[in-house]
Amino acid sequence: MTPYEHSTASLLGRLQPPQGPVDVVLDTDTANEVDDQFALSYLLASPEKLRVKALYAAPFFNENSTGPKDGMEKSCQEILRLLELAGFSSFRDRVFPGSTGYLPDEATPVVSPAAQDLAQRAMEYSPERPLYVAAIGVLTNVASALLLEPAIAERIVLVWLGGHAWDWPHNREFNAQQDVAAARVVFGSGAAVVQLPCMGVVSAFRVSDPELRQHLWGKNALCNYLVTLVEESQKAAGAGPCWTRPIWDVTAVAWLLGGFTEDRLEARPIFQYDHHYSFDKTRPPMAYVYYIHRDELFQDLFEKLALLGGEPL
Repeated sequence: MTPYEHSTASLLGRLQPPQGPVDVVLDTDTANEVDDQFALSYLLASPEKLRVKALYAAPFFNENSTGPKDGMEKSCQEILRLLELAGFSSFRDRVFPGSTGYLPDEATPVVSPAAQDLAQRAMEYSPERPLYVAAIGVLTNVASALLLEPAIAERIVLVWLGGHAWDWPHNREFNAQQDVAAARVVFGSGAAVVQLPCMGVVSAFRVSDPELRQHLWGKNALCNYLVTLVEESQKAAGAGPCWTRPIWDVTAVAWLLGGFTEDRLEARPIFQYDHHYSFDKTRPPMAYVYYIHRDELFQDLFEKLALLGGEPL
């Protein structure tokens, strides 16, 4: 077996949902929308399979922030708020501020406590026992960690919700378009990558207000907070009486749990600065998620969230 064949075989072994309990870090722009809060809560509610080692705040810039730095700082505060509501205030020391801006180019990291922690923490793992990195925001923190310590590429599995489906007309997806350089660094690093595309795939993972009210409202303070977040967001967006809302970030955690997603092996794409993909079949393999078992995943999510946050209301 050649070194390349050995490397590919090792990579393929990491592109499957883990079988036993594994260590996980979450990189999240938690204050950006409402779905990150569900994903973080779901992760905390799944200790039988996923052991949370660190939580990284990712930058974002939209109408909910004045810039990437402000978005990251607001995400830090939202992570802390959720930990309190979920009954995990002891995890406060596992929260690390992330990048205050995006990569200036594909060779220069944005140094932050989150990037430094990931670069150091991942070196404690191995290809046989990797650290799982669930990323549900822009990839700046993860790319910076890889630039700081390229050797972690063989020691991590990145599960990223970002980009659109490969046959979508464009790739102007929020997590991807904010920092194309970061996506190019990560997808070109040789790290094991699992992509959950937004429009065209996980956009089908949607929830309605009656479902939220029936399954979450009144269960505990965390559940009430999550329901209120979605309802207020929909009201602000001018939603009519009949609406559904994508809660797509949850699917990254779902892949780690196994049984809720379908994926296939593909040569990883190249993210272009004009917000399109290009393809080269000689590129290393990755896992591309193409289907979500929506009903089964929501059942598991609702049941677990109802048990978080201490005593029922």
